[in-house]
Amino acid sequence: MGVQELIRETVTSKPVVLFMKGTPQFPQCGFSSKVVQMLKASGVKDFAAVNVLANEEVRQGIKEYANWPTVPQLYVNGEFIGGCDIVSEMYASGELKKLLEPVLQQAA
Repeated sequence: MGVQELIRETVTSKPVVLFMKGTPQFPQCGFSSKVVQMLKASGVKDFAAVNVLANEEVRQGIKEYANWPTVPQLYVNGEFIGGCDIVSEMYASGELKKLLEPVLQQAA
């Protein structure tokens, strides 16, 4: 399986997937940490996190997959939402919580 297939399978297998540096427990960059905090503050307790530092192929592949040059990258229901700046704006406006509501209801 190629890295693009692996990424596609990952983003479609869970409702919320975050490609990040480090893990939710030990983020290894401020931007990744901030997105984890916003997800938790929005009520998301369970999400898939992929540590791009553990695999160089995935680290490069995710940038190509979304055509987005930076990590972290948030996916909800298989759809690319954005990086830290976009997620921060969505969080501040309440849009992130609205987007995540159906996911949270499914998990309940």
